[in-house]
Amino acid sequence: MNQYPLLYKGKTKDVYKMPDHQVLLRFKDDVTGTDGVFDPGANTVGLSISGMGLSNLRMSVHFFKLLERSGIKTHFVSADLANGTMVALSAKPFGKGLEVICRRRAVGSFIRRYGAYIASGTALPDYVEMTLKDDERGDPLITKDGLIDLQILDAARYEELVRLSKRITALIAQELDRLQLELIDIKYEFGLAGEELVLMDEISAGNMRVWNKGASIEAMDLAARVVGEDKTDA
Repeated sequence: MNQYPLLYKGKTKDVYKMPDHQVLLRFKDDVTGTDGVFDPGANTVGLSISGMGLSNLRMSVHFFKLLERSGIKTHFVSADLANGTMVALSAKPFGKGLEVICRRRAVGSFIRRYGAYIASGTALPDYVEMTLKDDERGDPLITKDGLIDLQILDAARYEELVRLSKRITALIAQELDRLQLELIDIKYEFGLAGEELVLMDEISAGNMRVWNKGASIEAMDLAARVVGEDKTDA
């Protein structure tokens, strides 16, 4: 591990520089939340769950492979489950980091913002919104026009991210439905590996909200349900 220089210490992963335009991601047991309660939409570390890093890595590998089989490009290259690490293509984010959220029910920050107009838990038609990664400013929501005016995205790229997010969400929701679980919302990050648009970061219990029989399922339980039957090595 130490032969690679540290690029970035993140909330849930540390990133190291590797040769050949690749990076090494070390998954940590820290998860986002507030006051010790897990929240995939939070922008601070709320607690640490023993074994969460490996579970998130295994879950990410599972979904990255699922998406690759469906023709969706990701930054995933390989993973070392014994060491809790993943090798990925080095991808340049949009702006200083852009999060794309796809919502299938009105919960979390959505209901806090728009609760005067919609009941909590109401189904949404894969509603896509985007926020800037900016801890100091609370990851502010940004509109399509704002992204264009700030030269973070152009109109065509914005529409491409919306379409791709909905397509990925449909695939992940279908996989969870097979396990009798319901995807409620999920957060993505995209970037450019060279000139190619790729899904980056992770796809794990740490960036999605899932219900089991109408109630939120705990992160470790979710990971166990998703990868418990997946015995393949990365």
